[in-house]
Amino acid sequence: MKFRPLHDRVVVRRVTPAEKSAGGIIIPDNVKDKPMEGEIVAAGPGARNEQGVVVALDVKTGDRVLFGKWSGAEVKLDGEELVIMKESDLLGVIEDGVKTAAAA
Repeated sequence: MKFRPLHDRVVVRRVTPAEKSAGGIIIPDNVKDKPMEGEIVAAGPGARNEQGVVVALDVKTGDRVLFGKWSGAEVKLDGEELVIMKESDLLGVIEDGVKTAAAA
């Protein structure tokens, strides 16, 4: 991908939820919510503080993150649907070994 976000913005690829529930029930498309989990595809260098120093982001490419349902701007780059948002819109980073409701 030839896109570089500026300042404290990140590009996120939504993780597609499972087609079946934990009990084996198939979930129809019209009932599914937008996934609130994604993977960082690209991250900007960071925002400047009051002294003009660039403060690096806490996330990096490849991190799995949670974000608000209506966060960011949805764009289509290279035929892929992505979300561009500020780092402050992210709720947190998912560490290895942590299961989310979407993955369960």
